[in-house]
Order: sequence, then structure tokens, then C-alpha cells
Amino acid sequence: MLRRPRLAAALSGAAAAFAAAFAAAPAAAQQAQAQPPLRCAVDGTFAPHAFPSLQGGVQGFQIDLFREVARRMGREIVIDSASFSGLIPALNAGRYDFLCAPTTVTRERAENLLFTEGYLWTELQFGIRRGTPPIRSEEDLRGKAISVNKGTPYEQWVTRNAERLNLTLLAFDTQPDAVQAVLQGRAYANLSGNTVIRYSASRTPQFVADWVLPGTRFHWATPFRRDSAALRNQVEEVIECMKLDGTVARLSERWFGNRPRPDQAENIVFPGYGVPDMPGYDPTPHTPRCGG
Repeated sequence: MLRRPRLAAALSGAAAAFAAAFAAAPAAAQQAQAQPPLRCAVDGTFAPHAFPSLQGGVQGFQIDLFREVARRMGREIVIDSASFSGLIPALNAGRYDFLCAPTTVTRERAENLLFTEGYLWTELQFGIRRGTPPIRSEEDLRGKAISVNKGTPYEQWVTRNAERLNLTLLAFDTQPDAVQAVLQGRAYANLSGNTVIRYSASRTPQFVADWVLPGTRFHWATPFRRDSAALRNQVEEVIECMKLDGTVARLSERWFGNRPRPDQAENIVFPGYGVPDMPGYDPTPHTPRCGG
């Protein structure tokens, strides 16, 4: 007779604990759902990284990459499309949490922004109209007009070398307009990233991928404001997990047409946070927490 009250009390206590845990679970889920969507932006004319979809909105490597990043973080994501020249000012103004656009890591940019490690290499490459003599050196560019996407390192390269090589800069708000300038004979060549030049050539028979500027391999990475180190580190760890399980390499193969080699950035997890040897790099060792 004495055991029954104790048993009843124990059962009552267990039931209360279970009820409390059951009640807490929806609260935790609601707290996770209460987080605002991540906000980022791309240049929606920069195929195959981001370009219009027939179903509406934009598609491409960047879209798939960052939707998966957000999914693994348990967050919604809103991806806006805008001219690249306005993206970094909009980020610094607080409109976006980071940029989903492939952004070349230069020392000047790294002094003002925080970057994740690179998830792709980019090299500066020229595209020319079919039938134009191939470019073999900078001397072949002397006195020529070069088209670029406005606000990019490609524009900066032409500007820096304009006087030395007597170059004429033609800067456009979109990459397709820069390619059209070449096809129409207004520009001798278009300077852009190698993935974009190759993609444009694959879709436009009269446009040919040509000379790659020597010594111009850079990280393409994700920029954040300088006060967003914690979010930068969190996103970087997710990207590292996506490298380790082959997701970044599979997306690269899907959108760029070939499987990246083991020594390509899609497969390399770099030490620390950010781009080594660049301002904003945090060398703190870490092991990415990759969930199952």
C-alpha cells in the first residue's frame, strides 16, 4: 500500500517532465522560425552564375550554392538581383547580410570587407569575335577598346593599363551588353572571369574564349560587412562542409561543364577564416561542424 503513492508520484513527475519537454519543442521550433531570412544579392545577368530563369527569378551556380547554405543553416534566404556596381554599396548600407554574387577578393576590397574563403578560382580572360586574330600578349591589345562589366576588377585592370597600352574602356551595366559590344565591333575584346567567358562562348557561336591574363588567379568568395565576423565564420563553415561532402564540386560540374580537380578551390578547405594573406583573415584553427 505504501508503494502505490510513491509510484503515482513518480509517474506524475515523469508526466509533468514529458509535458514540459513537449511544450518546449514547439517553442524552440518557433524561435528558429522567428529568425529573419538571410538577405543577399547577385548580378542576375552574370551567367552561368546567376541569370534569368524561364520560370521567373534567377538561376545558376550562385543560386543553388547559397540556397543550400541557407538550408543547412536552418534559415530562409531572399536573393535579390541588381547591377553588380551597386551591390557592395548596398551591402555596406545594411541592405544585405552578404553578397551571393561571385566577388573577386582583392586587397583593396579585403581592407573594407570581410570575406569567406574562396569556393572557386577565377582568372581574368578575354573573349573575342570569331575570326579576330587570337590575343597572344598585352601588345596585341594596344590601342584597342575593351568591354567590361561595370564596377568589377575587369574594369579596374583596363583602367590601370589604359595609359600604358592606349586602351579605351567600354563599361556596361551587364555582361551580355559587354559581349554584344564585341559582336557588334564596338569593342575588340571583352574582359571578364574565365567561367563567364567560357559560358558566353558556349552559348554564342560568334564569341570565342581567348587569352587568359597570366598571374590573375584570385579567390571568388562571399563578402560581409566588417562587423559581421560571426556570420562570416558560420557561413564559411557551411561552405567548408559542402566542399568536404562534394556538394560544391557537383554544383560546379553541373553549371560549368567539368568536374573540378582535387587542387581546385571547390575541393580545398583553407585554414582559418577568410582568404589567407589578405586583410580580415582570421587564422584561428577550427573544425567545421558538419551535421548529418
